[in-house]
Amino acid sequence: MMPLPDYEGWACFAAVADSGSFTAAATALGLSKASVSKAVTRLEGSLGITLLHRSSRSVTVSTAGAGLLANAHAMVAAATEATEAARGDRVDLAGPIRLAAPMSFGIKVLGAPLAAFLEQHPAVEIEVMLSDARHDLVAEGIDLGLRIASLEDSSLLARTIAPVAASVIASPAYLATHGHPAHPLDLAGHRLIGYGHRERTLPLKFHRAGEEATVIPTGPLFANNGDIMIPLLIAGGGIAVLPDFIAEEALVAGDVVRILTDWSLPQSFLHLLSPPSRLRPARVMALSDHLVDTLKRSCTGAPAQPAR
Repeated sequence: MMPLPDYEGWACFAAVADSGSFTAAATALGLSKASVSKAVTRLEGSLGITLLHRSSRSVTVSTAGAGLLANAHAMVAAATEATEAARGDRVDLAGPIRLAAPMSFGIKVLGAPLAAFLEQHPAVEIEVMLSDARHDLVAEGIDLGLRIASLEDSSLLARTIAPVAASVIASPAYLATHGHPAHPLDLAGHRLIGYGHRERTLPLKFHRAGEEATVIPTGPLFANNGDIMIPLLIAGGGIAVLPDFIAEEALVAGDVVRILTDWSLPQSFLHLLSPPSRLRPARVMALSDHLVDTLKRSCTGAPAQPAR
């Protein structure tokens, strides 16, 4: 008969791997350092492999341990969710929620939906983490994550909320000085401001009635956050592709204008991600449903008209 998994050992291993220290792991778990060390040693003995390399100065995860760390995180997350469910979190709309979102989207869009949710559920506490970097929801203990991107294959649960409209934009002053592109390939002769977190040279693929064109951004400017790009564009820094929720105010004011409007770019979508276990506290499920319902209207980007 197969013995039960060593849940304590896996939890201690994950905590030490995350913190890089037996002392820090013991503090986080509310155990003694000796208890954590004993649990990890017991787990290694039962598995017949070394999970952590120990020295007098540091603790590092072994190759075998690195390959099992995601499983350990998933096991700890599942056990935590089961414990919360037993304590009534499945029915009580109270307690903490950790929410991750892109920086610009969070600043421009999330405030009103979160305020409305907290007004309805005053016993809920939401910790919002805004960053254009991609969070590891399981490793960082995040309940929900908003992401605007093509989703990679993963074990995360995903709800697609809505398409995110984007436009090719530039300031009237830049276009007056450098010319108005009539075709995507004309962009090769312009200063393109790259936008994204990881790929500086991600190609722009345009489509129009059976015709397509691919442009590689080669301009002198690149930013991993959209908010800084609006002042750059208004100042005549070049041309960029930006989501409409970032550019909306500048478009309405006439500080920037859309170009190449008869061409389309591949559609991006806003997704709501959560860790793989479907057993989630009621407060997390309630916020998930609320965000899906309210954010659909924030992403379609109704065409903005310049101010008169």
